[in-house]
Amino acid sequence: MNERIRWIRNNLKSQNIQGMIISNPTNIKYLTNIDAEGILLLTLRENIYITDERYIEKVKKILTIDDEIIVTSFRDLSYEDYENYFLFCENVGFEENYVTYSNYKEIMHKYKINNLVETEWIVEKQRQIKDQDEISYIRKACEITDNCFSHLLKYIKKGMTEKQISDEIEKFFKENGASGVSFPSIVASGENSAIPHATPTDRKIQSGDVITIDMGCVYNGYCSDMTRTIFVDFVQEYMKKVYDLVLKNQMIVTSEMREGANIKTLSKIVEGNFKMNDYDLVHALGHGVGLEVHEGPIISEKNEKTLKAGMVVTNEPGIYLPGEYGVRIEDTILIGENDSEVLTKSSKNYCILS
Repeated sequence: MNERIRWIRNNLKSQNIQGMIISNPTNIKYLTNIDAEGILLLTLRENIYITDERYIEKVKKILTIDDEIIVTSFRDLSYEDYENYFLFCENVGFEENYVTYSNYKEIMHKYKINNLVETEWIVEKQRQIKDQDEISYIRKACEITDNCFSHLLKYIKKGMTEKQISDEIEKFFKENGASGVSFPSIVASGENSAIPHATPTDRKIQSGDVITIDMGCVYNGYCSDMTRTIFVDFVQEYMKKVYDLVLKNQMIVTSEMREGANIKTLSKIVEGNFKMNDYDLVHALGHGVGLEVHEGPIISEKNEKTLKAGMVVTNEPGIYLPGEYGVRIEDTILIGENDSEVLTKSSKNYCILS
């Protein structure tokens, strides 16, 4: 049987849950490699994937004998079929963080389930630990992102707009092996760089600007995420102090990232150093990266858990002075048993465009 599904089944069993309904398409792709509309059922007897008849042949080509998944279409099922799937299940799990209340009621009615129970992010927790194939895809996505940054350093000119640069990022990704961006690229110049999640505008790049570029791509379904802050023509001395503080803290946290590192403690390091210099860390220090660019674990002072080998996370401290400028530096990082590996390798020294 598919090893990922086997892991889910064993964990459900330990919680006295006999079956599960999985409808989040990202979780389905993770467990089966299926990228089509549908629902995955884990029942006492078998694994069943129900999809629109248009996708039947596509899905069958994706699956292998080892997956042990029966494929059927919504059209071919009767009311009795749905009722029989979980007939002898005392408890059936569902994705409480994905399913709406109306979906919940529909599931209860359609499958005649007596006890539909929460599974507490069971698939998402499994997704946090990447296998070697997943790591290789993320590594490639990061390589493409680094190459894009090198390209931008030659491409960006004064007079260009933020939107032009953002469009060039997407174009580069698609022309260099990625399927597209992993999130809408952020290109924020001048005072716009003080907005953590700025949207590219028609503002033109000017001499003396700070430019924050936050970008990532998707390779074989897996994401990258990197931010660099660069300068046009020169760096103001007062900006150097902020940049140096952000970079120092980013590097300190990276050096502490390894299996067993407490996530809250990592975030507190940055929060404490920023406060000593009269600044605040206004957003989470980082997040997991994988099939989604933002997934668990969240790296923040609210998370008491520890890092584990095989996790891929970001480390992205930032300081923002409203109406003036902002500095953020971010890497995608692979957690190891004794240390960490920075997968986004673009330089973090002062980068000055002329």
